[in-house]
Amino acid sequence: MARKYFGTDGIRGRANGLITPELALKVGQAAGLAFQRGEHRHRVVIGKDTRLSGYMIENAMVAGFTSVGMDVLLLGPMPTPAVAMLTKSMRADLGVMISASHNLFDDNGIKLFGPAGFKLSDDVESQIEQLMDENIDKQLAQSASLGRARRIDGVHDRYIEFAKRTLPRDLSLEGLRIVVDCANGAAYKVVPEALWELGADVIAIGVEPDGFNINKDCGSTSPEALMRKVREMRADVGIALDGDADRVLMVDERGHLIDGDQLLAVIAQSWKEDGRLSKPGIVATVMSNLGLERFLKEEGLSVVRTPVGDRYVLEQMLKQGYNLGGEPSGHIIMSDFTTTGDGFVAALQVLAVVQKLGRPVSEVCHRFEALPQILKNVRYRSGKPLENATVKSAIADAEKRLNGHGRLLVRSSGTEPVIRVMGEGDDRIVVEEVVDSIVSALSFTAAA
Repeated sequence: MARKYFGTDGIRGRANGLITPELALKVGQAAGLAFQRGEHRHRVVIGKDTRLSGYMIENAMVAGFTSVGMDVLLLGPMPTPAVAMLTKSMRADLGVMISASHNLFDDNGIKLFGPAGFKLSDDVESQIEQLMDENIDKQLAQSASLGRARRIDGVHDRYIEFAKRTLPRDLSLEGLRIVVDCANGAAYKVVPEALWELGADVIAIGVEPDGFNINKDCGSTSPEALMRKVREMRADVGIALDGDADRVLMVDERGHLIDGDQLLAVIAQSWKEDGRLSKPGIVATVMSNLGLERFLKEEGLSVVRTPVGDRYVLEQMLKQGYNLGGEPSGHIIMSDFTTTGDGFVAALQVLAVVQKLGRPVSEVCHRFEALPQILKNVRYRSGKPLENATVKSAIADAEKRLNGHGRLLVRSSGTEPVIRVMGEGDDRIVVEEVVDSIVSALSFTAAA
């Protein structure tokens, strides 16, 4: 059943478009009611990134939560994984992150975490949606039972100490010159400070948020500025976070980009050698490169694939007992440490390998040759193009032509009327031809 408000990662949309004060108020009231269990004084922690609309949404949610009797602890700008960690650490009944992640400033969103720091299940989100559309006047708190709200200090230090403790006690980043791009987002204070405390020579960019410049020509979605800065400063490594710091990409000393698949390979191989993998394998999405799968197979490690989305990765990790998973976009989940993707902690795991091996990042983080991968999108007006006989025939012919020497993925977007066609294989020309053949069939169907 399609949901009205929640998507694959909370509620997200244009600020004052979909994400209005009225909506935020309703989310606060509904989520507050859904998580009131027992007679204790209930409380919620709220973090946000640096978007201008964060103030509006934060205040509306405070009104919603306090109106149903929940106390609110305001964290200010904090990475999404920090909010998840603090929800559990501070024994809150609920955690909220106000962010649209890697989107530009004019979007915003609301992510919710349960008491254990995990994102909510589909069932709980459906329950909240139902409450949002009901008249809850009779469930509002009595005048004497209204919630209180206050801003709390010291949370940055708590997250920094948490992140540092994920490294071996005696490990230092001394001798590393690191350029970090915080995307003018939620990590602009905590990450540069943490790297400095760990001994690194830190050059920070994307640390001057003004409410409008989050993810704009910076961060993991636009890493070109970081690549230039690494070369300019002759740095050893670059770290690119996104607006809420739940994903990371890295840059080697030559200014070359390192994607999430290569980072997963580094961590997986290191953890295997140290006996830290809970099972001999990792969880990745259907978008991870076949080169990663082949590399890990040579290491005796398997790859469990899921649909696109970090929530599906985590779901399979918990279900099957894996403690490492992620996406090429840089969402990397290490369940020994975190309950969601943590870009900074993932970067620290890679830096630990760099320091241990004493080799350049370009060598440490190039574990496999990525196979040529082609991705094209076809927009359509209506109907179900993937059920068309011509399209089905084109897909079957393409799979036959790849003949086991590549992968083909044709899927509908979950957010817009678009069919995504991805092909990868050993021969780029063949991959391009099979993708184009399917795109041609889809385009003909969409125009018909």
